[in-house]
Amino acid sequence: MVKSKATSKRVEKVKTKKGKRVLEDRASKTVENDKKALFCRGAKTNEILNSAMADLYDLKKPLTVKMDKHNQYHLFEDETPVVRAGSKFDSSLFVLASNSKKRPNSMTFGRTYDAQLLDMVEMKIVAYQSSSNFEAPKQTLASKPCVILEGAAFESDPDMKRVGNLMIDWFRGPNVDRIRLEGLETVIVFTAVDETHLAMRVYRPLLKKSATATPRVELAEMGPSLTFEVLRKKLADEMLFKLACKKPKALLKKRRKNLSEDVFGNQLARVHVGKQRTDDIQVRKVKALKKTPLVEAPPAENPIEIDED
Repeated sequence: MVKSKATSKRVEKVKTKKGKRVLEDRASKTVENDKKALFCRGAKTNEILNSAMADLYDLKKPLTVKMDKHNQYHLFEDETPVVRAGSKFDSSLFVLASNSKKRPNSMTFGRTYDAQLLDMVEMKIVAYQSSSNFEAPKQTLASKPCVILEGAAFESDPDMKRVGNLMIDWFRGPNVDRIRLEGLETVIVFTAVDETHLAMRVYRPLLKKSATATPRVELAEMGPSLTFEVLRKKLADEMLFKLACKKPKALLKKRRKNLSEDVFGNQLARVHVGKQRTDDIQVRKVKALKKTPLVEAPPAENPIEIDED
C-alpha cells in the first residue's frame, strides 16, 4: 500500500524589517525586477564547462547567482530542486553544467514562472573558444546587450522558435527605456544552423570615424564563441506560455478612437467633420458690404442723329 504525502506550501513568517523588505521585493509587481540567472554545476564537470560557465557568468553580471558546490540535479527527471533554489535566490533563469558519458559537455538553460518550470533545453557544446582568446575590449558591467536571432529554423521550426525566445529572455540584460549609441557595447548573435545546431557569437561594436556625422560601426568578436547541439527539450504548453507572457492591465495602453501610430512612433489622428450648413451661420452684417441695387440710366430727351453721309 502506497501512502500519499500531503504537501503544503510553507508560509514564511516575517521576524525582522529586513525580512519584510525581502519578501516585498520578491512579491508580484506590475513592473517586475530584472531577471537573475542561477548558475549551477552538476555532479561532474570538466575544464571546458567550468570555463564556459565563467564566461557566461561574466557576460550576465551583475544579474547572477552562483552555486559553488556540485549538485545531484537530474532536471529532466525532477526539476523541483532547481525550481526551489531559484525561488530561494529570487532567480527565474538558470543554467546547469554537467558532464557524463552519455551526454558529455552539456549545458541546460531554463526559466521558471510562478514557482514552476516554464521552458528548458539541454545542449551539448560542440565547439568552444574562451573570451580570453579574443583581443577585443570587454563590455562594461551591467551594460545592455543587443540580442540578434538569425536563421530560417527560428521561423520554420516551432521548437527552435521557442528556444530562440528563451535565449533572448536569458541574455537580454537589464530593462532600460532608451540607450545611446556609445552605450551599446555588446552584440550577441544566435544563428540557427539547422533544427538541432545553434551557434552563439559575441561581438563588441567599435565606432570609427566617417565622412558623415554618423560613425562607421565595425564588429570585433569579443567572445565567448559557442556552438551547441540541441539534445533534449522540455517546453511549456501554449496555455501556460500565453499566461506567462500576459501583460498586466495597468501596462496596456488604452486604445483611443481614431488614433493610430506609424512605424516611426508618430501619432496620426483621424477627424470626422459633418456637413456644414453655412445658411444658418449668424454673421455680422456690415452696411458697407451690403449690395446696392443697380439703377438704370434714363433715356436722353433729344438724341443726336448722325448723318452717315
